[in-house]
Amino acid sequence: MATDYDAPRKTDEDMSEDSLEELKTRRLDKNSGKVDEDEVEAAESFELPGADLSHEELTVRVLPKQADEFTCASCFLVKSRSQLAEERSGLKYCVDCV
Repeated sequence: MATDYDAPRKTDEDMSEDSLEELKTRRLDKNSGKVDEDEVEAAESFELPGADLSHEELTVRVLPKQADEFTCASCFLVKSRSQLAEERSGLKYCVDCV
């Protein structure tokens, strides 16, 4: 915000009067303290941990492990062969776990 340095300055009395007037108008404005949020809409988008999701349906297609993939013995994630860091005692480990 630009400041006009040539304008006459307000005294302390003027500033206190302005602030009192502003407070009076805020007190008269009944909607000033209200929040514009629909409680029902907010509650619908909020899910509690451990909520019953038995009525939900998965839309992800799960594929079996491919020939060029392995299961890490530490994190148990299926990774590409390019992520293979080492193999100890027949167990394969990815680069993230080594």
